[in-house]
Amino acid sequence: MIDPIYVVSGFGVGLLVGMTGVGGGSLMTPILILLFGVHPSTAVGTDLLYAAATKSGGVAVHGWARTIHWPAVIRLAAGSVPASLLTLLVLWQLDLSTGAARSLVNSVLCFALILTATALIFRKLVIDKLRVRMERVDDATIARATVLVGVVLGVLVSISSVGAGAVGVTALLLLYPQQPMVRIVGSDIAHAVPLTLVAGIGHWIMGSTDWQLLGVLLIGSLPGIAIGSYFAVRVPETALRLLLAGILIVVAGRLGAEQWNSLGSNLAAVTERATEPAPVGAPPAQIVVPIAVGARPAN
Repeated sequence: MIDPIYVVSGFGVGLLVGMTGVGGGSLMTPILILLFGVHPSTAVGTDLLYAAATKSGGVAVHGWARTIHWPAVIRLAAGSVPASLLTLLVLWQLDLSTGAARSLVNSVLCFALILTATALIFRKLVIDKLRVRMERVDDATIARATVLVGVVLGVLVSISSVGAGAVGVTALLLLYPQQPMVRIVGSDIAHAVPLTLVAGIGHWIMGSTDWQLLGVLLIGSLPGIAIGSYFAVRVPETALRLLLAGILIVVAGRLGAEQWNSLGSNLAAVTERATEPAPVGAPPAQIVVPIAVGARPAN
């Protein structure tokens, strides 16, 4: 059965993505974790394939309109795809079903949300300060910096599914100030598709993807993106960015508070077990004194 709550959530996130170009992973993953109680790794894996599917249509539109700067896309992918594969290998070694993996995903997700909100709020200020300076940088340095940005995005997106939107757009605006905004957005979307697809397939192989949930979310998000794109030019862009940034900060605070409470509970449980008295008749605990390898015992 199709749960209408998931459809509405997909529609709302799709609406914001259509109007702002960002907010897919930044909102969908926290919604799945906080509101619906989905395991963090499953939320990330499902959202990655959700993002790859929803942004593929955007790539087709931007490609047809020739509003993609392909050199920037190739350079970003040269850093992000290998970084994503290495990150997925580390996550596979950690075992995504463990508490340590849950804590890692929540912590990186919280950081990525704050970074995205910061990029949304201070994007214009940062670009105005650095645009002239970046125009003087040679092409080889720009290429290396683009690959490095791709590496950072590959790690962030593979762990948290967040970062390919606002952070990627801000970085491209700094590195390619001569490109118009529409080509920056088109390039960011074009890069997000292979990155989220590779990371999403990796999470699927590790068993952290809910295909039924993915289908229900797409039912709502696809019309939401279409409607949001229609109204994008009719809604003040600055107001939308600030609203989205405020939502992300609140969500990051909620995730951080839950992570802190979970850490405090674990420490309390460990302390309680350590201070429990030994059962009657139990042998005394042995004290083990480590001796350096090759050392002679004292006479």
